Amino acid sequence: MSSEKFVRTMAGTVVIASAALTHLVSEWWLLLTCFVGLNLIQSAYTGFCPPVILARKLGVVKGPCSCARGSAGSDCNSSTK
Repeated sequence: MSSEKFVRTMAGTVVIASAALTHLVSEWWLLLTCFVGLNLIQSAYTGFCPPVILARKLGVVKGPCSCARGSAGSDCNSSTK
């Protein structure tokens, strides 16, 4: 799986979970959605992406990848450095 797909899937899952928890438990769960959004913005500018680090440790993504990879469709598993 590419790092971009992993990050988008993880972010979408957390946002949906946060929306459900906001509806069912407390409005304070919206802070989780804000955290996800801020993390996506900072990773776009800095290239540092904690979810990719987690994915590499879990073995989902291989190689030294970041969220801010050169081209939009790049796949970390097929990159040649």
